[in-house]
Amino acid sequence: MGQLTAMKIKAITEPGRYVDGDGLMLRVTDGGAKSWMVRVRIDGKRRDIGIGSLKVLTLAEARAKATELRRQIAQGIDPIAERKKVEDPVPTFREAATLVHEEHKAAWKNGKHQDQWINTLTTYAFPKLGDRLVNDIEGPIIRDVLAPIWLAKPETARRVRQRIGAVLDWSYAKGYRPTEAPMRSLSKGLPRQPRKDGHFAAMPFTDVPKLIARLRERSSVGRLAMEALILTAARSGEIRGATWNEVDLEAGMWTVPADRMKMGRVHHVPLAPEAIHVFRRAEALRVPCSDLVFPGQRLKNQLSDMTLLKVMRDMETGVTVHGFRSAFRDWVAEETSYPGEVAEAALAHAIPNKVEAAYRRTDFLEKRRSLMREWAAFCTSLMPSSG
Repeated sequence: MGQLTAMKIKAITEPGRYVDGDGLMLRVTDGGAKSWMVRVRIDGKRRDIGIGSLKVLTLAEARAKATELRRQIAQGIDPIAERKKVEDPVPTFREAATLVHEEHKAAWKNGKHQDQWINTLTTYAFPKLGDRLVNDIEGPIIRDVLAPIWLAKPETARRVRQRIGAVLDWSYAKGYRPTEAPMRSLSKGLPRQPRKDGHFAAMPFTDVPKLIARLRERSSVGRLAMEALILTAARSGEIRGATWNEVDLEAGMWTVPADRMKMGRVHHVPLAPEAIHVFRRAEALRVPCSDLVFPGQRLKNQLSDMTLLKVMRDMETGVTVHGFRSAFRDWVAEETSYPGEVAEAALAHAIPNKVEAAYRRTDFLEKRRSLMREWAAFCTSLMPSSG
């Protein structure tokens, strides 16, 4: 027999826990609410499981339910996990991927990346994985998803693998899977991809002045943006998203806000006279309906990244847009005496040493102003003075 009786329970008014026996307890809150809970051990860990309100379960019914819980545990059943399955069912891979995308997309600054993340899974993963529960996905079927594109589209395949892993790791963290994503073993079931050097195709810095001269042979917004990108050593997205309220031509300064920078920090770009000349030429094309320095065909929308790439392809350069940052870095190293940290600051690179990053209090603005003047002068050395 237990320690509690119907009369005792009715008389209890003080908050606390009142033991009946065999782990069954009556819990009384500060507000006077009374409910049943059972203390058990599951896999060696003590767990308290609520089984219902006194208004719903009588003492006899609570004892019966506690007995049933202990019987389930003795059979190796985790009643908490079973309850969770009913209250929060395991999602399919498609459902989980959608939730992961919704949770994380706000942290991705690039809208194109937001779309690509879910689109690649929709195209390559959902046909085989979409309707499977996330706790039923293991290495072999992931390998089957990746195999058709592993060599044909290696970069896409790597991204799909990473995104599948992110969804399954999220599912593990949420308790929907017993293990993290089984990604490590995949390499044994897939052929080795061709090695890539990991670098953007860059033009030798000695060829940059000739390119600037060729860019000026014709006039277009894309060519102006390309020239501005080279003279400022900026990233494509930074140039394409530049607005007139970021630019002070009188002061010779372009201030890129933190939310448009890869590192999430404001970046001050000193504009050399040659760069100011490019911005002045863009200003002559300015239209009232757009604040973009280099607007796209739809004037309120910025240039697409493909526009700049097309400029390079039309000129048959064989180099990428991003590669001009490498050309700038090589020029600094080989043709100047500026310290490496000044060049890295000009490129808005993160400081890899965390201790150094914590103590550095300068962005070398004045040194960068001189550096960018010398770079712009070099780049336009084959052009007549722009005044």
